[in-house]
Amino acid sequence: MLYWMLKYALLGPWLKLLFRPRVEGLEHVPTEGAAIIASNHLSFSDSIFMPLAVPRRVTFLAKQEYFTGTGLKGWLSRMFFTGAGQVPIDRASGSAAKAALETGKRILAEGNLLGIYPEGTRSPDGRLYRGKTGVARMALEAGVPVIPVAMIGTDKVQPIGKKIPRIRRIGVRFGPPLDFSRYEGLAGDRFVERSMTDEIMYELMQLSGQEYVDLYAAKVKAQAAAGGKIGLPDAAELTDVNRPARAPTEKAS
Repeated sequence: MLYWMLKYALLGPWLKLLFRPRVEGLEHVPTEGAAIIASNHLSFSDSIFMPLAVPRRVTFLAKQEYFTGTGLKGWLSRMFFTGAGQVPIDRASGSAAKAALETGKRILAEGNLLGIYPEGTRSPDGRLYRGKTGVARMALEAGVPVIPVAMIGTDKVQPIGKKIPRIRRIGVRFGPPLDFSRYEGLAGDRFVERSMTDEIMYELMQLSGQEYVDLYAAKVKAQAAAGGKIGLPDAAELTDVNRPARAPTEKAS
């Protein structure tokens, strides 16, 4: 109930009035049935503006810290993130990836829309970074399509580190669903999952117009925080330094 109140009464109408989001390709989002919505990640506000554009509820997996605060601030945070349709995940535990996978599969099994940021964290500089393969594993195991969506201009509205947003227009651009049924039964094959993830990132690059960087955003942030030079990707990470490789279209054998 809180989700719909925030979306249609308490928060949504004011956000639409102030930021006038330009929404394209909404017809690609199914009116029923499960699907993964995979988005680039420029700003904290992505998790607000994208679900605002979709008539159905979109559920995101969020870090547990948003739900465990104490006092009035902790209560307000917990209420807001719960109302915004987010589900807590303990990302610090050794089984965090498995917990996220199982929670995501449960949400999809219920016929819902699951929002995912394949980059795993916000872009440190507005460019598009290498995707993590969890989105591919989830799509294969749940047997659902992946809908790419590009958030445009949200990093200008609320840059990293800024709590008060700037008033300016933003864009939300959905692409056609990506059907990975040709890989049915191949969940766990790291080459298949990497190929799928690269295809998703390629579509995000096309939709957003962002420059692609073949490094993990979290790795870049860690190197920058340590004061080190941003290095080249490890040999095991390297596919194409200019853009993500597209997955083959033929059915895998």
